[in-house]
Amino acid sequence: MTASSSVQRRHCPVCLRPQSSCICQWITPVAHQVEVVVLQHPLEVKQAKGTARLLHLSLPHSALVCGEVFTEEILQALISAPLQPQARAQVPAQTILLYPDSPQEQALGLPAPPALAPGLLHEPSQLRLIVLDGTWRKSRKMLYCNPLLQQLPRLALQDMPASHYRIRKAHKPDQLSTLEATCAALAQLEGDAQTYAPLLAAFDGFVAQQWDYRA
Repeated sequence: MTASSSVQRRHCPVCLRPQSSCICQWITPVAHQVEVVVLQHPLEVKQAKGTARLLHLSLPHSALVCGEVFTEEILQALISAPLQPQARAQVPAQTILLYPDSPQEQALGLPAPPALAPGLLHEPSQLRLIVLDGTWRKSRKMLYCNPLLQQLPRLALQDMPASHYRIRKAHKPDQLSTLEATCAALAQLEGDAQTYAPLLAAFDGFVAQQWDYRA
């Protein structure tokens, strides 16, 4: 093994990517109010184009957990237990699933989700957002295989522009990356899109970096 190949195979301890493709320069801490839990499909963990880890490293009040099917105990903790007991010991008054309304759910026999109480949206710091990181097919399977997720009220994004996620194929222009969708959801819940502008700008840099590798 040559010295250059040894360096290329070393991994950054923060972003967990090879040092030659480290994305730590794009980490952009955000002072967000809503807690975030990202449930990442196992097939997304080593996906170079994935944005979940960059999102997690930029959101102080967040957790990133890998899995497709979770035990009820683990999922209940992710829904309602403190994420960071030392830094933020409160539990959320309401946990919301970021997931669009889909007619395909009826074909799968999934129950209709409960309605989201509008009054809770006035206190973003009391909210926790669950995000599924995976393709539409993978995220739909995660929802189907975890009944506790089906019991959560949902947040659907509104009036979304075209995605900047040009490095990964999408079936529609408004199908967003996990990072874009989460920033849009947080901006919608907190009523402050400007807070997430620096992170979205960093995301554009990340996309450009990955595009250069692809070229």
